[in-house]
Amino acid sequence: MRHMNWDDLRFVLAVARAGSLAGASRALGVNHATVLRRITGFERDLDVTIFDRTARGYRVAPRRAQVIAAMEQAESAVLGVERVMSAARSPLAGVVRVTSTDTLCLAVMPGIVETLQAGEGDLTIELNSQNLHLDLGRLDADIAVRPARSLPDGLTGVRACQMGFAVYATGPAIGNWLGMTGSLAPLPASEWLRANVAAERITGRADSFVVLREMAAAGQGRAILPCVLGDEDQRLIRLADAMPPMVTDIWVASHPDMADVPRIRAVCDMLVRALEREAARLLGAAATIG
Repeated sequence: MRHMNWDDLRFVLAVARAGSLAGASRALGVNHATVLRRITGFERDLDVTIFDRTARGYRVAPRRAQVIAAMEQAESAVLGVERVMSAARSPLAGVVRVTSTDTLCLAVMPGIVETLQAGEGDLTIELNSQNLHLDLGRLDADIAVRPARSLPDGLTGVRACQMGFAVYATGPAIGNWLGMTGSLAPLPASEWLRANVAAERITGRADSFVVLREMAAAGQGRAILPCVLGDEDQRLIRLADAMPPMVTDIWVASHPDMADVPRIRAVCDMLVRALEREAARLLGAAATIG
């Protein structure tokens, strides 16, 4: 049995989590053949079968759950070392990875990022548009700027401002509604829709407010949208009486291990101040704080 290649753990864990080579390749940003080669080589070199190959994908073989658990512990330790090493790079320079939703990335974040980088010549902000919550503990990003009722477990941060929501359509005669799926389904707006609009009146759905805006602009139905998207689209009008005023908090957060890193703390502070300057626009001119 050869010595273990620690980098292979990333591939084994990615397949275990995704249940397929294709899912693992997407998560790792490599091609399908690379994942297959690394998994096959790992099992061959260590003379152990980690996965059962089935028609439905890759399943962790019986009695191998402890192996995967041990790998996850090793991964956690390595990521902890990476966070400590990242914390040692304290100057306000280099790359800071910020994740936010497609709504914020479209409507406000590019201007904020441009302003921040213009004032700090050695700072580069990498913006990741992602409606799903990335795992900051796995270094998928350094900072999250996200609307949420509260901070998810494992993050620390501050509320910067609020985002207002309202109903929009091409005209008041539009009677059908557009629903929310995927990561939008648990949101208060989606909960209100399920409680107050009959299912047969919901004639389309999407997992992105940006996509919902385009569907509404095409006349497919009424859509609940962030005011920052709906108010600034000339194709839509706000149906003020269609839904009670609704808001959600916008948080700027990071992993606790990174929160006191000077460059992360400085960028978080700058993001909070920049979002505060956009507060009225994000809330919506006619939205009422509830």
